[in-house]
Amino acid sequence: MTQERHPDIEIYVKSCSISQIETWFSELSDTWQHEFSQGVTHEYKLSIEGKQIPVLIHEKVAGKAWSSIWFKSDETPWFKDLDCARVAAVALATQVRCIAGGWKSGDDPDEWWKIEGDEEALIQWATN
Repeated sequence: MTQERHPDIEIYVKSCSISQIETWFSELSDTWQHEFSQGVTHEYKLSIEGKQIPVLIHEKVAGKAWSSIWFKSDETPWFKDLDCARVAAVALATQVRCIAGGWKSGDDPDEWWKIEGDEEALIQWATN
């Protein structure tokens, strides 16, 4: 059985500043540029392996310590959210979470991967 590539990638990072995330973007991409900011929402365009990837960061979601990083493309270097979360946890030296399954009918919306250092665990994370 082959796994389906996620149509986009979204991770949640704990206690990271925008400048820390931008430093990661510098390491991750060929080039990146800040497109727009309004309040706690920030838009970027990253060039990764020749692909233009729009990215949306929303600070202070799921509790004030968490920021969402949404790579709005199916052309990221990662096959699924968990792949990205593993990379981000190391690069940002923080806890990262991502949805365990996906967003399709039948998936448990409260089941998440929690990645911190080299530890990974499935948790229940009610975001409401």
